[in-house]
Amino acid sequence: MKNFNRNKLFATLVLFCSVVFTAQAQFLRTSYFMEGTHYRMQLNPALTPGRGYINLPVVGTLNASVNSSSLGYQDMLDIIDNSDDGDFFMKDDFIKRLSNENNLNVNVSTDIFSAGWYKGKNFWSFNVGVRNDIGASIPKATFEFLRDMNSRDFSSAEGLLGIKHNIGQQKLEVNSYAEVGVGFARDLNEKLTIGTKVKALLGVANMKLNINSIQVETPSVKGQLPSNLDNLASWTPEDWNNLLNNATTKAMVKVDAELESSSKLIELQENGNNGYIDDIDTGTFGFAGYGAAIDLGLSYRLTKQLTLSASLLDLGFLKWSKKNTQVAKARANQEYDLMNDQDRNDFIGIVNSGEILNYDMLQMTVDENAAKDRNSKLTSTVVVGAEYALLNNWMVVGALFTSRFAQPKTLNELTFSANIRPKNYFNLSLSYSVLQAKGKTFGVAAKLGPLFIGTDYMFLGKNTKNVNGYIGLSIPLSKQKSSKSEKDS
Repeated sequence: MKNFNRNKLFATLVLFCSVVFTAQAQFLRTSYFMEGTHYRMQLNPALTPGRGYINLPVVGTLNASVNSSSLGYQDMLDIIDNSDDGDFFMKDDFIKRLSNENNLNVNVSTDIFSAGWYKGKNFWSFNVGVRNDIGASIPKATFEFLRDMNSRDFSSAEGLLGIKHNIGQQKLEVNSYAEVGVGFARDLNEKLTIGTKVKALLGVANMKLNINSIQVETPSVKGQLPSNLDNLASWTPEDWNNLLNNATTKAMVKVDAELESSSKLIELQENGNNGYIDDIDTGTFGFAGYGAAIDLGLSYRLTKQLTLSASLLDLGFLKWSKKNTQVAKARANQEYDLMNDQDRNDFIGIVNSGEILNYDMLQMTVDENAAKDRNSKLTSTVVVGAEYALLNNWMVVGALFTSRFAQPKTLNELTFSANIRPKNYFNLSLSYSVLQAKGKTFGVAAKLGPLFIGTDYMFLGKNTKNVNGYIGLSIPLSKQKSSKSEKDS
């Protein structure tokens, strides 16, 4: 297989992540109203916990999530595996589940080290972490093309001729970076708390692939197909001319695509024989870009029972250096003369590969003159919440809206939750999200002493479209020396 080497691709992504597998960033919405946990500060830096903390390395804060607009969990596994004998795209029920545009987002994040502590009326926090965002969009036409090609008998003229497909708007974007952050929060008065977090960013890798269009076309048969000309290998030029009424015998593949990659860790490899990219290799670990970001948050206690809050997360950018950037573009029109055995076999091998990301078809070459400094925005998030306390703050019900400006499409979510929080060391929350999962799943989170676990989208079988998990393990520090913390602890 000459196209993109999947094993090396996923090995590279593992290096990016340094950990495991919705695109709802490095936070858990179900934790937002759990007053005893510090993990909710990732949603709003103003939501200070009852105690300080030190998170254990890596496992202290680990979040992994997947979000799909139309594909189920098993569908995604089939696409990722995409083995040579895979036939998932041949199944009618798979095609029926597809939308015209099928979006997939993956997020993996962890804190290598993080801690927070009270100093007087101020709460300070510090973290060093790794963040990874992957977004992809695959049109339904891609799978229809694979299905059509897999069902054809290319040894006959009936199977080879009359192909006409136009596939457009395939996208893949990967953004991986390290983060060093310092946070600050303070109660300005009994009602208002403000918080902020300033972050220095170290870019590990950014890859952006845009396939604007792929057109595949072969000549159409003119008239009736002669019964004695099924075996293409035995055809003569005269047979071809008679069949096509002297029309062109050339198949055409026209591609408009561009790939931008900025990283020291990955290198695009061109095949020495044909000159186009057919592999990705690992280079040396290092930072290929730098940037900065800020989180802003506030919480306002409108009444004794009702509290409103809002935040803006990951407002920032990364700047990638020219010397660590490669730009590749698709070749001009590809033509294959079907009268030529080698050309015909090459064409059949390309269109019948069964690969979703087919570098033999794209035939992209590195443009040395196109490399330049690049900027990439972070995936920012707007958060708005409202909570109402019951039973002397022992129980809280809340509503949370998040809007994450992910690629290729913004992800909005509305989450309702009920929380019991009798003690700082024990919190329990049950949530129900209505937009992304269309109300077909639920979330749960629990804090018991130093251990925190939770999910916004419970895994409910192979057709689950949204799934995530969060785990945290921390060492508690001293609590805030105020009446507020004494009440919560």
